[in-house]
This record gives sequence, structure tokens and C-alpha cells, in this order.
Amino acid sequence: MFRFVVLTALLALAAADVVPLLDGRIVGGKATTIESYPHQISLRRSGSHICGGSLYKANVVVTAAHCVQGTSASVLTVVAGTSSRTSGGTSIKVSQVKVHPSYSSSKINNDVAVLILASSFSLSSSIQLIALASSAPAVGSAVEVTGWGATKEGGASASTLQVVSVNVVSNADCAKAYGSSAITTAMLCAGVDAGGKDACQGDSGGPLIQAGKLVGIVSWGSGCARKGYPGVYSNVAALKSWVEANA
Repeated sequence: MFRFVVLTALLALAAADVVPLLDGRIVGGKATTIESYPHQISLRRSGSHICGGSLYKANVVVTAAHCVQGTSASVLTVVAGTSSRTSGGTSIKVSQVKVHPSYSSSKINNDVAVLILASSFSLSSSIQLIALASSAPAVGSAVEVTGWGATKEGGASASTLQVVSVNVVSNADCAKAYGSSAITTAMLCAGVDAGGKDACQGDSGGPLIQAGKLVGIVSWGSGCARKGYPGVYSNVAALKSWVEANA
């Protein structure tokens, strides 16, 4: 469940059956509206949706590093204010891409990037900013993840924004699935014990939220919604100072 296919990452993680997710999906969720999650944006490359993201300032988006590493800002646009993956909303070009300097494409660690836009969005009921969490959510607590991915592993992308609620899993328990060296303090995990609910390809870079704050960024995992394999997210609280300094 990575949210982006990078050959080097695939080779490094093939043994763990971990795949980056650039074409993603929400599994086990339901359709929602952009007015309910007005910070959600669609990141598009040459006009096509590739990842999600969160509007942090009127001209700044927070997303996953794996969505944009090695990509020229000139081919990227951000669309906000629409529940649809393919139509509506307001589009603004990206003028600068900032990837965390310690991002590792092989370990998918420090998976965060800041996008500086060419102009600012006008805020409205469907376009709003989201604050960054200062601390990670408690283990076992409910969090929500949104995106336009497919509704099952290997399925087609959703046309309407989807949302699903999952629960925070301790890094220790998450490491039992992925290995002790795979899960770092810059990550947090969330899922449900029985599987069936998760983010997936194309949801990459999108928001994991709790109490109206951004607590995580959709990053990686093994497949989508598999039992025993929680989704892995960038830990926003651990990466907050870098985001603030570069936004």
C-alpha cells in the first residue's frame, strides 16, 4: 500500500510485498463531500490525479514525498474545492516542490513534502486550511482518512471523495507486521483488526485526521486493507517543525 510506484523502492521492499501507492483508493469507506473535508486537495500531474494532500496555508499544500520526489513543479497542479476526482474545483499550479531532506525512498521514512503554489486559494465552505497536530493520536483512538482511490485492492479509482474511519495502532504492534526496522518514529500506523478498512494507492499524500487536525499523511503498507497489516502514515507531529520551517 505505498501510494507511488518507484522501482528502487519496489526492489528494496519486494520481500515484504510492500508497494508504493500512486493510483490509490479508500477501502471499506463511504462517499463524502468536500465540504466535510475542505482541506483535501487533488494533486495532479499533467492533468491526471496522482495523490492527495492537505491545504495548510492558502498557498501551501502538505503531501507525501514519494508523490513528488524527482518531479518538476511545472507539471504539477493542485485542485481544491470539489468532491469529484475529475471535474470542478479550482486549480492552481505548483511553483516549488520541497521534499524532506532525510526522506528515504527505500524505507519510505520522513515521507513528507511541501508544495508552494503559484497563487493562493480563496477560502470558502469547500476550501479550508487544516492545522498540524502537535502530538500523535492515542493508540486505539479513531482517526479518519480520505481520498479518491479505488474501493478494493487492484480496483478502479473512485470518482467521488471517500472517507473511512480506522484506529491508531502502536508502532510496536505495527512492527510485528512489517519488521522492527521498518517502522520509525516518523511513522504512525492505523487500521482495524479484521482488515477491510484502509487507504490505498492514489490516496497517497492525503490526510489522516483527528479532531480537525492533520495527524498523518497516507504513506505505505502491504496491499490494501489486509488483515494484520495496518496502513502506515507519516507522523505529522514528528515532522511538524520541518513543515513549519518550509511552508
